[in-house]
Amino acid sequence: MIELLVYALVALGIFFLLVAAIGVVRMPDLYNRMHATSKAGTLGVGLILVAVAVFYQELSVAARALSALAFIILTAPVAAHALGRASYLSGVKPCEDTYIDELAGHYQKNHKLESVDKTTPSSPTES
Repeated sequence: MIELLVYALVALGIFFLLVAAIGVVRMPDLYNRMHATSKAGTLGVGLILVAVAVFYQELSVAARALSALAFIILTAPVAAHALGRASYLSGVKPCEDTYIDELAGHYQKNHKLESVDKTTPSSPTES
């Protein structure tokens, strides 16, 4: 019975990794590709790590697998955000089908994001 659960988890993990790979090939620009790989890739690897923890049924293996899963869940979104921001600041343009660029005009020359809401003071002494 446990083997069937492990097979199902691994199969689902492989499916989501396949979706991530197809997303890299099919998506039109860098930002969409990053979204596909960070979401589907994290889910695929997570399911495979859960399958490892279930298969071995040892506390030490499960702790290592779950700590690796926690590390991936915590770092994948941060890495995708950092890559997306660096790409945007270096001038990588989104595809032509992108209608709204909400960051246009909000970055200063030193790459610091200006406040979008100009009515709120940034410090208590400005009011």
